Amino acid sequence: MANFNQLPDLLIVGLIFLAGWAAHVVGSKTHIPRITLLLLLGITTGPAVLNLVPAEFTAYFPTVAHLALAMIGFLLGESLYRHDKKQDQHSILWISLGASLLPAIFVFLTCWMISGNIVLSLVLGGLSSATDPAATVDVLNEIQAKGKLSDALKSVVAIDDAWGVIIFSFALVLGAMFAGDGFSYITALRGIIDVAGAIALGIVVGLPMSRLVGRNIPGEPTMVEAMGFVFVCGGLALYLDLSYLLACMALGATVARNAKQVSRPFHEIERASEPFLVVFFLLSGMSLQVDAIFTIGMVGVVYVIARSTGKVVGARLSASLTSAHPSIQHHLGWCLLPQAGVAIGMALMVAEVLPSVAEQVLTIAVVTTVFFELTGPVIARRHILRATDSEGRTEQPR
Repeated sequence: MANFNQLPDLLIVGLIFLAGWAAHVVGSKTHIPRITLLLLLGITTGPAVLNLVPAEFTAYFPTVAHLALAMIGFLLGESLYRHDKKQDQHSILWISLGASLLPAIFVFLTCWMISGNIVLSLVLGGLSSATDPAATVDVLNEIQAKGKLSDALKSVVAIDDAWGVIIFSFALVLGAMFAGDGFSYITALRGIIDVAGAIALGIVVGLPMSRLVGRNIPGEPTMVEAMGFVFVCGGLALYLDLSYLLACMALGATVARNAKQVSRPFHEIERASEPFLVVFFLLSGMSLQVDAIFTIGMVGVVYVIARSTGKVVGARLSASLTSAHPSIQHHLGWCLLPQAGVAIGMALMVAEVLPSVAEQVLTIAVVTTVFFELTGPVIARRHILRATDSEGRTEQPR
């Protein structure tokens, strides 16, 4: 019998790409999002179940995640700029704030009531605001939806992570204060510096990129240039300990604003991102620690319920207060449930500041990531397809 753990990496990559194609075909017939199928396949073939893929191969996951999310951030930046009109700017800003702040409040209050641990509850509240832009974008691209909801959703998930970083940073500061470590100005400013520095970096890299990749000369390697700038921007952000996702969003918005032939770099990055996303979602499934599901306890269950309720209610309330389109009011919150890498990264940061609750926070973050990544895209797909545009027609694939 063949030893699967000795398969060459090239063969594994080929099988992963074929799995991505199969997931797309099966998903189109069963109406199950591709990402959910890829995650399930990753869990099944990974160490948690069959252990068919060598551990050395899954070690590539952090690098693949950085590459995939850098490109997703760049594409979201273009969507954010395109939707950044005066009549929409106010609405999108408040919707994203409501969809980030209310889950944090709901999770903090309910977890505090259940556990009595204010430090743990503050940190979990900060974690709850984060979303997974890669999952959301993949569902939108898979069904090629267009309309009011789709446009707003791309902009909200772009801003959502900025709010998430800020909310988590201040929750971490308050947690440290209640844990007896006192107030730290450095920790308090960390979130603000992360957001401001990432945006500044994206603008600095985006200005020369706008001139170089915005030309309209046939035969020029726009894909190579565009990917180079995107990865350099993301890599510099990682080197400077800034949010590479936000930096790439700022990069995309800068290029969308300044490039003469603005569609070319985004079209090329969208094409190039497909194989990276397939590998990213499969490796995500392989990396998930499914056995931790049985250790989260009541606090983890309450976290799932409170976060889901906060996302839906927060988005709907803020959308209603800003008189957003009815399809946005009724459906957008349900599309913001996926949660992945950003939350795990935040949980790892807790270990540096609050080691007393680090293990419990990381366990809850990992388990709820499994839940939200498997169910979130399914729920998002359903609500995107049910949403109505301004003429009252259901959003359908183009």
